Amino acid sequence: MFRRVAFLLLVGLVSWAYQATQPPPPKICGSSGGPPITASRIKLRDGRYLAYKEHGVSKHVARYKIIFVHGFSSSRLDPVATIPSQEFIQELGVHIVSFDRPGYGESDPDPKRTVKSVALDIEELADQLRFGSKFYVVGYSMGGQVIWSCLQYIPHRLAGATLYAPVVNYWWPGFPANLSADAYYKQPLGDQWALRVAHYIPWLTYWWNTQKVFPSSTVIARNPENFSSQDLEILRNMQASGILRPHANQQGVYESNHRDLMIGFGSWEFDPIEIKNPFPNNEGSVHLWQGDEDRLVPVELQRYIVGKLPWIDYHELQGAGHLFVYNDGINEAMLMAMLTGEK
Repeated sequence: MFRRVAFLLLVGLVSWAYQATQPPPPKICGSSGGPPITASRIKLRDGRYLAYKEHGVSKHVARYKIIFVHGFSSSRLDPVATIPSQEFIQELGVHIVSFDRPGYGESDPDPKRTVKSVALDIEELADQLRFGSKFYVVGYSMGGQVIWSCLQYIPHRLAGATLYAPVVNYWWPGFPANLSADAYYKQPLGDQWALRVAHYIPWLTYWWNTQKVFPSSTVIARNPENFSSQDLEILRNMQASGILRPHANQQGVYESNHRDLMIGFGSWEFDPIEIKNPFPNNEGSVHLWQGDEDRLVPVELQRYIVGKLPWIDYHELQGAGHLFVYNDGINEAMLMAMLTGEK
């Protein structure tokens, strides 16, 4: 009798534990009970919908066509705060398209998402919008990490690329073990554990970042200690102007934030440190911008990457944190560097 009761209790405990690790289904836009569809969208090769927003001059007269990739816990609306002045856009003839990465905003989740698949989404978006054979890509933070995938998988489609404070994966094999370990252990304990779980036991990512017993991601929790003094001032200005929106994770945190962690810090099929120069004849350029007081992306790892890839134009901003892209005027300088080669 005791063994039978013990067995039933064990089965019940295992069942409860399994259920606790399973994320709820996403609230897909346009479905019953899901958020409404308000954005322009394209239908991708696998039937998913990708939401996008157009900015700047008409693509039919634009000299430069750019696809912008948003960061962690953000959406296609993020560039609204970072796009240069209308005068700058009109004078240069710039057309920018921002899009919701899978599971964010109003883009359908992609349960089969990989490091490569978002680069292919970008290529298909450019084709369906008739961008022509080549276009520019710009990515911020976790979106900057996506630009490495574009440089690896669709370099033939790129006219130029810019990475703003791109997130670094501590498990990229090209890093010296002592360098990546030192940077990794400078993170808050909760982020060390959250990334360790995302890398080694990704099926536990949802549970780990929603339970209240063990330390979890301070980035998801928006802990102010992750931001420099400059970042905090920028955040106060953004909150006062109403720029921060809850739109990004409206379909659920698992298919947006948590899958970002699993993909971004998982085992990659390639090492960005070994990427070949996509513009060997200087027909385009790649730029990487990094703040030296960034508390989310270790500047020492960024310096190592660009040291190994001398064809990248590296711009390190003194006194800047992770949110420097929201500073007035800087986006004009960053885009000008990529589009015209001006420093």
